[in-house]
Amino acid sequence: MTSPTITVWNEFVHERDSDVVADIYPDGIHAVIADALEEHGFETQTATLDEPEHGLTEDVLDDTDVLTWWGHAAHDQVDDHIVERVKERVLDGMGLLVLHSAHYSKIFKSLMGTTCSLKWREAAERERLWIVEPSHPIVSGLDDDYIELEEAEMYGERFDVPAPETLVFNSWFEGGEVFRSGCCYRRGAGKVFYFRPGHETYPVYHDESIQQVLANACEWAAAGENQPSPTYGNADPIEDIDTSDDRTVH
Repeated sequence: MTSPTITVWNEFVHERDSDVVADIYPDGIHAVIADALEEHGFETQTATLDEPEHGLTEDVLDDTDVLTWWGHAAHDQVDDHIVERVKERVLDGMGLLVLHSAHYSKIFKSLMGTTCSLKWREAAERERLWIVEPSHPIVSGLDDDYIELEEAEMYGERFDVPAPETLVFNSWFEGGEVFRSGCCYRRGAGKVFYFRPGHETYPVYHDESIQQVLANACEWAAAGENQPSPTYGNADPIEDIDTSDDRTVH
């Protein structure tokens, strides 16, 4: 089986505007994520906000099995027609990983149908991401019952998203809050995973356990070669019935 192709999308704003962020991610958050996924055996490519069509051309998306999305400062600069293009690919079977502050991205809000709002605080506090579904493939290869990050931005409930079909991680923060940090959804034929860690001023994506989760999530979200395609539209009857009724307006 051919290795899934992962497109790592990043708005790539903070890394060029902030020395603090640039020190942690000198080539961009997308470069660190793409390199980590490549080390786990995936074919990777990157795309950023300021590229033509945000780097998400029809050809790029057609060649993408899973798209990872990191955004924060420029959600409103993403063109709506690109969002619709990405959404259609997800509904057709492309996987989507929504990372950290991309909970406010246009694509995630469109797929969820809610505000995706939450509480937050920047205090470099400790976070424990408790594994609440240890049999799920997204946590394969993790040695402990939780991932601990020494410095994190707090996200707290209420997180205004639909109840996840599977909750993989639930976070506890040093300040006392909890948060649903690993949420699995299906939209159309596509799988969506929201993963909370990843604030730009902390080296979260350099953490080996976080990289393992991202790799596992890409494997989970990638459409299988033999994934069935549902049939829609007008259908012939399975049983022998009278189809002569002509009261249709179609």
